[in-house]
Amino acid sequence: MALGGDAAWAAEPAGAVVDAPQRRVADFARERASGPARELAGWVLDSGDNGGEPFVIVDKAEAAVFVFDDGGRLLGAGAALLGLARGDDAVPGIGQRALSSILPAERTTPAGRFVASLDRNVHGWPILWVDYDTAISLHSVVTSQRAERRAERLASPTPDDNRISYGCINVAPAFFGKVVVPAFRHSSGIVYVLPETRPAGEVFAALARANARHAVAPAPH
Repeated sequence: MALGGDAAWAAEPAGAVVDAPQRRVADFARERASGPARELAGWVLDSGDNGGEPFVIVDKAEAAVFVFDDGGRLLGAGAALLGLARGDDAVPGIGQRALSSILPAERTTPAGRFVASLDRNVHGWPILWVDYDTAISLHSVVTSQRAERRAERLASPTPDDNRISYGCINVAPAFFGKVVVPAFRHSSGIVYVLPETRPAGEVFAALARANARHAVAPAPH
């Protein structure tokens, strides 16, 4: 096949500006989601960081949980109860301690990227293990301590009263059973917990690098 000298594939002239690749945007459907949650979900899809597995984004600042399938389709979103204390790190060795020994200031939900899978706790209740070493899991809301009013906190329209757990992520039973369990029934997956005391890029280094590359890329023209 003959190709003329004006072929469209001809090399760009020296100094030509090449359009920056468009970043993927996660579809949150009609769910309200913060900027950091949307940015993180988009990066997961762009980079394939979830490895083709289902993934969850936990937005601690908004007390919200978003569950996506392995292709990035939103399966559901819901409110969550989180650790009583604000903070993004777990106290060393906390996973081996009795609950009664954990101080209020130590009851944090750690931020980060975690490989998660379904299991059962010592009482036989289904849970999604988030971080075994720190004993953090995502599970149906625990209502045995009536004074804590966990069900009421979960149902309230504001995230301001959603800090009560020892660090675990509590969600509504229907959300856990109809969204989380089916998503992880046949596969492990990834749980991303956004930080609340520092930028997301300090916890997710690859996200920071991707943002830096995008910031210096030439603008579309």
